[in-house]
Amino acid sequence: MAGRQRAVATLPNLMRSLRKDSNKAPNQPLPSLRRAFSLYDQINLIDNVPEDQLRFQGYTDTGFTVNRVQYEGSLLCVGNLLMSWAPKKFSEITPDSLSIFQLVRPIPEILILGCGRCIVPVDPEVRRFIRSIGIKLEAVDSRNASSTYNILNEEGRIVAAALLPYGISS
Repeated sequence: MAGRQRAVATLPNLMRSLRKDSNKAPNQPLPSLRRAFSLYDQINLIDNVPEDQLRFQGYTDTGFTVNRVQYEGSLLCVGNLLMSWAPKKFSEITPDSLSIFQLVRPIPEILILGCGRCIVPVDPEVRRFIRSIGIKLEAVDSRNASSTYNILNEEGRIVAAALLPYGISS
C-alpha cells in the first residue's frame, strides 16, 4: 500500500517534467519505423546460421555463392544437401532432371524453381510430375529463388531449390 501511495505522490511531478521536456523540442521528426524494422534488414542480419545449414550469400550470371563457397552452373538443393544440377537452360528442365525427388525423404513441402533472369512458365508435364510426388512448385527468377530458399530453410521448413544461374534467359 505504501508503494502505491508513493507512486501516486510522484505522478504530478512526473507529468510536469514530461510537459517541460515536450516543450523543448517541438516538431522533431520521429525515426522512420520502416527503415528501423524493414524485413530486408532483418534478413541480412541473419548471417550466423549453423555450419550444416545452407545459405545463399550471392549470385552471378554463371553461379552462386553458398556458405562462402563459389559454385558455377546450376544447383540443386534439398534441405541442407547441395549438388550440381545438369540443366544449362530452362528448356532442359524435365521430369527426368527432377527425378531425384522420387527418392528424397522426407519429401520437401515446396520446390523453388529458379528460372534464371526471368520467370518462365513451367512445362505442364514438369508441374504434373512434381505435384504427383506431393511437392508444391514455385517458379521465380533465380535471385528471388535463392533468397526464398534461405528464408524457408532458416524457418526449419523442408524445402528444395532447383536453380539455373541468373545469367540464363530462356
